[in-house]
Formats: sequence, structure tokens, C-alpha cells
Amino acid sequence: MTIQEKLREIEAVIQKGPYQDTWASLSQYEIPKWYRDAKFGIFIHWGVYSVPAFGNEWYPRNMYQKGTPEYEHHLKTYGPLTSFGYKDFIPMFKAEKFDPDQWAALFQQSGARYVMPVAEHHDGFQMYDSELSDWNAKKMGPHRDIVGELKEAVEKRGMVFSASYHRAEHCWFFNGGLACDSDVQDPAYQDFYGKQQGEVSADHTHDIYSAGPAPEHCEEWLARICELVDRYQPKIVWFDWWIHNVGFKPYLKKFAAYYYNRAAEWGTGVAINYKYNAFVYGTAVFDVERGQLESIRPDLWQTDTAIAKNSWGYTENNDFKNSVDIVCDLVDIVSKNGCLLLNVGPKSDGTITQEETEILQEIGKWMQCNGEGIYGTRHWQVYGEGPTRIAEGAFTDVNRAAFTSEDIRFTYKDGILYGFVMRYPEDGVIRIKSCKRVGVAVGGGDFDIRSISVLGHEDLLVTFERNDKELVVRVEGRIDTAYPVCLKMVLD
Repeated sequence: MTIQEKLREIEAVIQKGPYQDTWASLSQYEIPKWYRDAKFGIFIHWGVYSVPAFGNEWYPRNMYQKGTPEYEHHLKTYGPLTSFGYKDFIPMFKAEKFDPDQWAALFQQSGARYVMPVAEHHDGFQMYDSELSDWNAKKMGPHRDIVGELKEAVEKRGMVFSASYHRAEHCWFFNGGLACDSDVQDPAYQDFYGKQQGEVSADHTHDIYSAGPAPEHCEEWLARICELVDRYQPKIVWFDWWIHNVGFKPYLKKFAAYYYNRAAEWGTGVAINYKYNAFVYGTAVFDVERGQLESIRPDLWQTDTAIAKNSWGYTENNDFKNSVDIVCDLVDIVSKNGCLLLNVGPKSDGTITQEETEILQEIGKWMQCNGEGIYGTRHWQVYGEGPTRIAEGAFTDVNRAAFTSEDIRFTYKDGILYGFVMRYPEDGVIRIKSCKRVGVAVGGGDFDIRSISVLGHEDLLVTFERNDKELVVRVEGRIDTAYPVCLKMVLD
């Protein structure tokens, strides 16, 4: 199938409905219940960029940017860009130890409910089989349909398969190669590097922000992502930031209508993840990169972040977060009506690092005890209380103040209020102002608490009393943990 043939098919599916490519029509979209219930997913940045394992997953761009550490490293390690460009890493990307069943088992052990590999990153190399390009993992490098194999393994274990798609940025990602002698300028490889845009200035910089994408790029983008949808039926499609460029707007509406119409044919609920203002409110699911929100958002939202602080993909010098901080982020996000999408970056051979493996296993142990207060819950009337505030916005994930024993986060499900004590007090006494007794004159009514227990520590005796200032909970027996502790409050 050609690009033009795919575009004609896309138009036919849109015309058939039920969704049309207008914001008015797409506003009828509803977020599926499975997604609202899932709360925790695994992101996977894995591709050709894991071969150099230097800097981060933007190595393909930065290696062509004069003056960058990646540029200097590449010349020193691999030689001139005319004789060894990014394309030459592809034969080195063999994935010889990739075991999708082993990956899926680890993700299930972590407590994740959905799994999202990067199907195509900015570098333009597809991790799946395609009729629209030969530059993919089935025909080159590993000679395996990575996305297809992982989908089968993930769904076999009852998790939801999804995919991310980053090709929007491809039209300028290699444009540094226009300002230096490189293989990007070789016509023999234009079908991989693409027609790079962004004018080269005297200082060799490129304007990628004000210049919109060319229509040809947008059409190719649309055809390729719709092919991915048809081949693998992902239940979430995640887009990176540059789709918010105004030039993409007509194509975003077409994709959403096509994807939602296909989902109607499949008889299942799906979602699109977007950043900034790429989609109109209520037509897709908002995502915050490496950051959170400071309060409850009425519609479901998501944080995507990585276990490594410095990179999404594997590098030899990754700096990893600890599992306690990640769990605290998860609890805070869920209390505000969000989901956490947590990234791992496998090595080029297909193995997941020991550090990331252990962190996922530790998260899984916590989820086994406390998942009742996470999965299937909804936000309460307030997200929480306490002195610690979370900075709102992207790229704030490593700027965190330590939680205290006064910090509580709430979730709610089926007449049960879950109160997560973010730092458990040594004396076992928890004070919760949000659960104080409310008089009739003040609130017009109140709820009663029938019982309180501690998830994972049901053998401990718990007593409590409420007054007009706070709920005081006393737990007899020691709980020695740095993780959040969850109080299960059954309401009357």
C-alpha cells in the first residue's frame, strides 16, 4: 500500500463515522473505564539510539549538532559523519537477548496494567513491520517485529497493549546534518532521514518552533500512524510534544476520528495521549511529561516519567530514581485523578538493566499490599492535605521536597476512603484534618467511619476518634517502612 492509498482509506473510514474530523464530533469521546481503573503503566524507550548509549535518546539529533558532547564523542568513537552516520548503527542493533515474555512477566510483577513501547521515535526507525517504509526492525537490525511480539506477550498476561508514536518531530530531527558534512545530505538515504526542514542560520542553529511541518510530512505522518493502529490495535496512542504545532491540527482531527472509528469497529475503548494544547479539552487524555499537577483535574490525566533521571533511553551513565520516590509520585498522581506511565530503557541487546528490574520489583511488592487503594479508585472530595506541595508542570520530577507524616493523599472506591500516609510516623499516630467531624450547622451532614485498618498490616489493632478538628488514628505495633502506608476507612 502507498501513502496515497492509505490516505484515501483514512478518508473513507472517517466519512463512515460515527466520529468525524471536527472538534464538535470528537468532543463526544468518552475515556474508557479500563483506563480510569488502570492507574499504572509501563513506557519503553528502546531503539537504535540504545546502541551508542551516550547522552540520551536524542543522540541521533545531537550527533549532528556541532559543539555538542555527542558530536565530539561520535567523531572520536566512530569517525566522520560522512562515513559513519546514524543509519550505520542499525546493523549493530541486534536485540539478540530480547525476550518479550520475560519483559511482560516483569511488567506484570511491577503491578502495571498497561504497557506502551515506543513504536517509532524521532529518529524515524520503526520498531514494527510496515508496508510504508523499509526502515524498520522487521526488515533491518533485529529482523523481528518488536511491537508485534511484545503485544502478544503483554496481552497474554492480561495487560493492555498501547503504543507511542514520535514521528512528528522527524522532519527537523536530523537537520543539523545540513550544516556539516554528513550522510544526511546523501540522496541515497533521504527515505530514512527525510526532507529535513528548518533554515540553517549563520550560527548553524535551526528554527523548528515557528516553522510548521510541511503538508507532505503531515500526510506521511498520518498514513503511518493509521497503519500502526490497523496492524496492532493499541488501546492508547501516545504523542510527543511537537504535534501541538498548529500545522498538525487538521491531521490530529483526522487521526482521532479514524482511530475512534476503528475502535468502534473493534468494540473496545481507546485513548489518545497529548501534551500542552494539541487537542481540544475533552477529546483526548492530557499528559504531563516528567511532572505532575498541583490539584485534582476533573478529567483523567497522565504523567509520563522515567526511572532514569537523565534519559529515557539506555545510556551507560544513567542516574536512577529510587522506588520510594516513584511510589510517592504514583500515590500523589492517583489522588488527583491521574495515571502514572513509568519508563524503562532497555539495552541494545534487549535486556532491562538490573537497577530498573529491581525498582519495578519493589514497586510490585508495594502494590501487592496497597493496590486495593490504587486500582479502580476515583479521586475524593479533596486530593489530600499536609505541608508538602508538588510543583505543577513538566520537567519537575526531580525537584521534590520530602513528604512528612502530615502529608495524606486520598482515593475512594465503593464506600471506602483510602488515606495514604506519605511518611509513616514513628509513634503510629496519624492526624487527618480532612476527616474531622462536621456539624450539621456547618456542612449539613456528615459521614461516619465504621472501621479503619492498615493495608498489608491487618493484624495490627487500630483505634480512632473524631472531633471537630481532626480524625486521630492510633496504630498499635510497629510499621517500619519508608513507603506510604494506606489506611482503609470503611464509611457508614
